[in-house]
Amino acid sequence: MGIYESVRAIAGTSGEGAIDWQAVATAAKAAVEPGSLDLSGADRTGYADDVRDARNRVRAVSGVEFDLPNRIEVQNRHHWIDANIETFQRALAPLDDRTTALPGVARTVNSATMAITLSFFGNNVLGQYDPLLLGETDDHALYFVHPNVVRTAESLEVDYPRFRRWIAFHEVAHAAEFGSAPWLSEYLEERMERGLEALASGHLTNVPMTELTTAMTAVEGYAELLMDRAFDDEYADLREKVEARRRGGDPLTRLLRRLLGFGMKRRQYERGKAFFDAVADARGVPGAAVVWERSENLPTDDELEYPELWLDRVPE
Repeated sequence: MGIYESVRAIAGTSGEGAIDWQAVATAAKAAVEPGSLDLSGADRTGYADDVRDARNRVRAVSGVEFDLPNRIEVQNRHHWIDANIETFQRALAPLDDRTTALPGVARTVNSATMAITLSFFGNNVLGQYDPLLLGETDDHALYFVHPNVVRTAESLEVDYPRFRRWIAFHEVAHAAEFGSAPWLSEYLEERMERGLEALASGHLTNVPMTELTTAMTAVEGYAELLMDRAFDDEYADLREKVEARRRGGDPLTRLLRRLLGFGMKRRQYERGKAFFDAVADARGVPGAAVVWERSENLPTDDELEYPELWLDRVPE
């Protein structure tokens, strides 16, 4: 498997939709080594203990009651790609109805873009809380991409069990958000659907996507708050090295990150975390959970920049 197989898969795109998802899956996995999933007994116990302890600590620190997802999986890179193919396929369904003068060419370009996106993420994602948006059930899932966790700990020269545990705290923090806000999945789904329909229709002004971005900034920021304040070990060195990793890489990696919006993603983390740090400093960490009581409590874009506006608007 390799670049030749990826190119061949994309060149052979077929079907009538905007994206040939089978070709995307084949090409993305051809471009990425699956990585070892040979877990030791200590690995299996470690993941289980990390998730359980993260749930207990996050509950205690946040004051939020929530359950863990029914699906908790330790995956290799190809498993992650397969799981996310389904999510992307559901999310981008509105594009299938978009007409084009050269449907075959557009399908090939779209499929190639998605394959590059999934292969890059599959090679870099450490953990993922997946609310399975737009699915037919209310099930959520939690994934750890074991080869990436091990490789990243080694490259950062940090203790692997401590690093794995820190990642678990971040993903479990997302479970706390969605578990305490039953409206959140529907809120994100609605804006995702409306936003993609607007984009497919060529609308340049896209209010739903702006609202989606603001909400996701809050989602990431709250997880960063809980990740740090609930974690039961030192983490300053981990955060410093992960931030350096987000900024670094070879020229091609930096280019791909820019094209795939990693700069915006990092800005989401930074803005969201700054907002929730300010709220938690003013009202305590449990007070920050008021954001998830109802959709009206979500911060606006201005309030993310100036948390005092949110503190004045939303009562304790």
